[in-house]
Amino acid sequence: MTFAKGLANGAPIGATIATQEVADSFKAFSISTFGGNPVSTRTARATLRYIEEHKIVDHVGKVGNYLKQKLQELQDKYPLIGEVRGKGLMIGLELVREKKEPAVNEILKLFENTKKRGLLIGKGGLYENVVRISPPMTIDKPHIDEAIQILDEAFAEI
Repeated sequence: MTFAKGLANGAPIGATIATQEVADSFKAFSISTFGGNPVSTRTARATLRYIEEHKIVDHVGKVGNYLKQKLQELQDKYPLIGEVRGKGLMIGLELVREKKEPAVNEILKLFENTKKRGLLIGKGGLYENVVRISPPMTIDKPHIDEAIQILDEAFAEI
């Protein structure tokens, strides 16, 4: 397993977890672009401690379910949303036209509509028609409600 970015809350670090057999197969001194250094390592430790002490994993499960439910309500309202998928706070909204064709132009309109209301979202997917929603792990329900309201208004304009 490899991971980075959130491990040190934005400080440059990466980590690899492997079985002993796999780890022993690497003969290089390092396999990491962002190898450990004292500052990033200390930052990662503080980040992990915060996540544990504040039960962030449990929080993400709860608010992630809430976010997904709210997005599914938007899906019921707007046929442009073909699928809501994801887990926790990493959610994707696949935008499609009739016959499930990728809604590429519509996602660009959505981005402009949300941006002018103060909500920045990303896109991805094979056809660039999936809205990526990945708020901070510390987000709360009032902020989710605000984002949903902005998305609702933005979809209504398309």
